[in-house]
Amino acid sequence: MVPAHRAAGPAACAAAFALALISCSRAPADPPVVQAAAPPSVSPGNSAVPHGDHNPHHGGMVMMKGEDLHFEVVLDTTGRSYRVYFTDAVREDLPASVASDVVLTIRRPSAPEERIALRIDDAGESWVGSGRLVDTPAKTGVRVAFAIRHEPYWIDLPFSPR
Repeated sequence: MVPAHRAAGPAACAAAFALALISCSRAPADPPVVQAAAPPSVSPGNSAVPHGDHNPHHGGMVMMKGEDLHFEVVLDTTGRSYRVYFTDAVREDLPASVASDVVLTIRRPSAPEERIALRIDDAGESWVGSGRLVDTPAKTGVRVAFAIRHEPYWIDLPFSPR
């Protein structure tokens, strides 16, 4: 039996050797260019990070209840337009029906409390109601009360109109 390199002849061996030498002396191919994806744009009023957005979307005060609920209370010194909106942890709108028994209690100095039972608006987006004029907002407080998942909740806030 004759080895393959001798059977092919000296010219074939020289060609194979030259080919191997040329291919080994080439610089390795450049690695493919990989571009990192641009980070998603996040507007100041919208964040996919839980609790990353506490900006009022309706001109009110934003509060949290627990780890998964925000609510925004919009007050009005004329008393004509009170609203409460509910959003989830990343401030995506929730239907008003996520809560029940939404009530504002306005506490003016030297006056009886005014209890305002709110109702769901025609679009189903917020709870709305109206009451009397608030002539001294800096001295007035408001209790916001509602039930969520059959659990009653309330918080006292300063009367901060939009």
